Amino acid sequence: MTRVSRLLCVAFVIALPHVGAAQDQTLADIRQELTVLHVEMQKLKRELSTTGGAGNAALAGSALERLDGLEAEVSRLTAKTEQMEFRVNQVVADGTNRIGDLEYRLVELEGGDTSKLGQTSTLGGGAAPVAVAAAPVTGTTLSNASELAVNEAADFERASGVLASGDFRSAAEQFAAFGQAYPGSPLEAEAQLKRGEALEGAGDLTEAARAYLASFSGAPEGPVAPDALFHLGNALGRLGQTNEACVTLGEVGVRFGTSSAAAEASEARRALGCQ
Repeated sequence: MTRVSRLLCVAFVIALPHVGAAQDQTLADIRQELTVLHVEMQKLKRELSTTGGAGNAALAGSALERLDGLEAEVSRLTAKTEQMEFRVNQVVADGTNRIGDLEYRLVELEGGDTSKLGQTSTLGGGAAPVAVAAAPVTGTTLSNASELAVNEAADFERASGVLASGDFRSAAEQFAAFGQAYPGSPLEAEAQLKRGEALEGAGDLTEAARAYLASFSGAPEGPVAPDALFHLGNALGRLGQTNEACVTLGEVGVRFGTSSAAAEASEARRALGCQ
């Protein structure tokens, strides 16, 4: 395979809209590869532009034309990658700031020392890929059961049954134990949401708000995120933090306007007299 052919293959692979290997790469990695490819093409263009025999003139001209087209495509992809990276960084920074503010408010509500709050963990876990939340669990149906660890589904169902029976304190303990036993579980966000419901039922509204916050921040685009954000705003309202509650409930409609939680949040805002 000639050097031109190899570069054409590399450029084609990078330009594909869905490359399997790219799932394990960061945007910075992809941008670096595009930069390296651009440099290699520049070197090859200089080689093709050197004086050659008459028989090679047509081949060199054809190769240069292809390289010009590839160079333009690499430049376009590099710019698009940089724009995407900038947008991702903006979303992460905004989400992290919002979570940090909510954590600060919750510590204030408890009368704790806000000066001892550590730095808020970066939304998404730093450089880790954004997790795709699992489908919600309804009743005894676990559509993602194949992804769960042994006994994981059973433990979740058991805790859910205790919650449904009205034994809120025991349910809260079981959901807390579930989170410790299965860190990173596809059901983690829903387990935190249900733990919040159990704590709220037991009368521990402040800890319930913490659980709702953990559920939302763990999967801010997941299937239970609208409910978690609504319950968080509702809990803040019941704790007397009206301004924070109004802002949080307003975010439900902004982020999840078509969800049933958005309608509930709108009713709650009216009840609180939010502007």
